[in-house]
This record gives sequence, structure tokens and C-alpha cells, in this order.
Amino acid sequence: MFGAPQPVIASSAPLVPLPRRPLDPADASGQVRRWYENELEWPTVPGDPLRLVVGVRYDVLDVPAEAGHTALRRSAPGSPVALHGDRMLLLVAAGSAEELPGLLEWLDWGSLPLGLVAIGAGGLMEAPSPPVPHAERAVPPTRESNAAVSREAAVPPAPPGRFGSQGAAVWLRPPEPGCEVEASLPTLSALGSGGGAPDLVRLVNTVATQCHRVRLRRACAQPPAMRTQGR
Repeated sequence: MFGAPQPVIASSAPLVPLPRRPLDPADASGQVRRWYENELEWPTVPGDPLRLVVGVRYDVLDVPAEAGHTALRRSAPGSPVALHGDRMLLLVAAGSAEELPGLLEWLDWGSLPLGLVAIGAGGLMEAPSPPVPHAERAVPPTRESNAAVSREAAVPPAPPGRFGSQGAAVWLRPPEPGCEVEASLPTLSALGSGGGAPDLVRLVNTVATQCHRVRLRRACAQPPAMRTQGR
């Protein structure tokens, strides 16, 4: 006869991480998704267009592109930046979206319509096309250029006709695979730390100032009748 059943003892061994999905050269859209999931470890959601989950690794400041370009030239933060149509997407530390309303009030920008939107936990962002590989470009045989080609050679090409098309999001400052994105993101905790630490307060104030200037410039360019209606 069979013996008495033995008790099942739960193992305390750590779980083995799931293997990374292999790249399929014929599946360009899938390569882009796996580039985000495997190389950057950024969560995505199913469906097309590919969308990234915001609020886990980063939040997003969505600002008018004209104001964003001017702000970047002046403040030059090192965090990833994307462009989507006439909007610029600035990656900031996770949790910044919740801080933005109070921060704008503290900076005396809270009562003005700036066109500045924060996307935080529960939000989604259309995935910008990864940087186009430059391995086929003619470059001088220097150590720096060879390193740049090596980094970009691992980036999958953008699917033709979908990513990188007009109106699709593209990276102006792409994230670097293998680097912790959090270290480069503007955050409130960097305030007063000195050095080259990102500063969310400075970034928001600079962007808000540029948004306000763009709004005033556009208002002044309107005919007097339209300016009166907009008050």
C-alpha cells in the first residue's frame, strides 16, 4: 500500500527571473517593445501603438514644444526628453506629478494657464521610437566614436511606416540602456544638494516661465478683437 502523504514544504530559495524574450528580426514592433522591457526594464501595456506605463520608473512633464526647447537650451537637464507633435515630454522623478500643483503655487505660477501637464501614476505615454542605429555611418576610427557605435548597434530599428512617422513620439535625449534612469531625473530631493544634481524646482520654474512667454507672444500676435475675446 501507499505510504502516508508527505507534507509539502515551501522553498525559501529566491525565484529565478523569467528569461528575456529573444529578438525576432522579422518582428520590428516586438523588438521595440522588448528594447523597452529588456534593455530599460520599463513596463509597457499591450496594444498598438506601444505605450509606456508612467509613475513606476518616472513621471512626465508634458509642455508646449516651443517652451520646452527654450527651457532646455537654458537649463540643460540631463534626463531623457521626447518630442510628440507640438508637445515636449520631460521625464522627471516618479511622484513629481503629485508635487506639481503645489510647486506651481509656491512659485507663483498656480493661477496662470500655462499649458503644462503632469502625467503620473496610472498614466500612459506613447513610446518614442528608439534611436536609429548609426553603425552604417562613416565615422572616424576613434575610441569615442567606436564606443558610440557599439552602444547604438544594440538598438533595434524603428518599424517602417509606424514608429518615427509624422506625429509619432521620438527621443530628443534617449535613455541609455544599462543605466539607472532615476539618477538623471529632476527631483525635489535634489534641491539644495549642490553640484550637478537635477533640480525639479528649477526645471519647473524655467519651463513655466517659457510657457508664459509663449502664451503672451501668441496673444500679442492675435488681432485686437480676438485678444479681447480671450480675456
